Amino acid sequence: MRQLTSGAYGHMLTHAGVWLPDSRWIVYDTRRTLDGSVFDGTRIERVAVDTQQVEVLANAPQQGCGVVTASPQDERIVFILGPFEPTPDWEYGAAHRQGVVVRTTRPDAFELLDARNLTPPFTPGALRGGSHLHAFNCAGTLVSFTYEDAVLADQLGGQRTAATEKNLRGIGVSICGRAVQVPKTHPRNHDGTAFSVLVTELTDAPAPGSDEISRACEEAWIGTHGYRRSTGAWQTNAIAFQGLVSTATGEAISEVFVVDLPDNLALLQTGATAPIAGTLIRRPAVPCGASQRRITFTATRKHPGISGPRHWLRSSPDGSQIAFLMRTDAGHVQIHAVSPNGGEPRQITHDPWSIASAFTWSPDGSQLACIADGSVLAIDVASGQSRRLTHPVSGRAGPRPEACVFSPDGKHVAFMQPVLSTADGLPEAGQFYNQIFIVDV
Repeated sequence: MRQLTSGAYGHMLTHAGVWLPDSRWIVYDTRRTLDGSVFDGTRIERVAVDTQQVEVLANAPQQGCGVVTASPQDERIVFILGPFEPTPDWEYGAAHRQGVVVRTTRPDAFELLDARNLTPPFTPGALRGGSHLHAFNCAGTLVSFTYEDAVLADQLGGQRTAATEKNLRGIGVSICGRAVQVPKTHPRNHDGTAFSVLVTELTDAPAPGSDEISRACEEAWIGTHGYRRSTGAWQTNAIAFQGLVSTATGEAISEVFVVDLPDNLALLQTGATAPIAGTLIRRPAVPCGASQRRITFTATRKHPGISGPRHWLRSSPDGSQIAFLMRTDAGHVQIHAVSPNGGEPRQITHDPWSIASAFTWSPDGSQLACIADGSVLAIDVASGQSRRLTHPVSGRAGPRPEACVFSPDGKHVAFMQPVLSTADGLPEAGQFYNQIFIVDV
């Protein structure tokens, strides 16, 4: 186990996508709180695995920035940026943030990913709110994100009626390289370098026992190059996500869902039944070619639904398995997996302790990395056997649950652990800050 960072400030890893493609650098933000719940980071940095050299990739002292992930293909990174010149009516929030791309070869050269237009007529390809937790697909051509709508959340149009839809968290994709320009009819409007659309179908009040959902979140791209459908055809771009359903008894639980995207990305630029740009009272509609399916049906289990610590679904590299956390009948949170084509979930881990963190797959799909019982674990997917990579540490000084990330070469796992600062004579002395560690697999 090696500690890579030591500065008397926060070092926050995203749950996945934190390694640059060469496995030599790790990117992170500088939020101060151990759980990252306060969006107060002012920099995006990277640290060299071999030398512990730290480089600043982006500065945002006024807006705030964080939740950075790297392209698997090139020098791009993408992260959240808070509002430019925030005001009391437009502060950082779920509907007031945006995605930004920076290249490691050009620090601080911000490229706004998603365009925004807050006034009608709304612009196809532009959002009306805030994007969050951006992740490139393996080809680097698409970026997924979660989204909330400022027009509906803030009632910017002043036309809320009984027919006005709610602002619900959903999932979208940005098509890189298809720039969108918007009219400057609102001070928060801006152009973007990508064409962005929402791809999950949401319902304000899902019918009990139906496949309707009121929330879509914690998503992941399926497979390095997609997955094989039950018909034998290859599905290139698809996203697995957690969808919030209502059981027959009215209980809200999260289930695994999949949305398949068309090979012809031009189909994402047209609405199937309604405007993809949305209206003053309607959410942006799902475009043509996006097909949403429910995968798991767990309502009859003793402990129904996805559960455990906050985590994002993760797909095996070959796309055949979607991993998630669920409680066993004994109440232990264990890793399960299900095919994107459906079927019964398979329990992978059978440990006497509960899984306590987000997790990632090894590049060859044979292992999963997670945190449990105070240790970083490597799990053999075939047997379910867990192997400790670090000695157990309990309490506040133990490894954090937010991230446990395999390197692209499969040799290391990156994670965070709080360390007491020794910044003698400075206000930071005596405080715990997340530091970044790696451990060999």
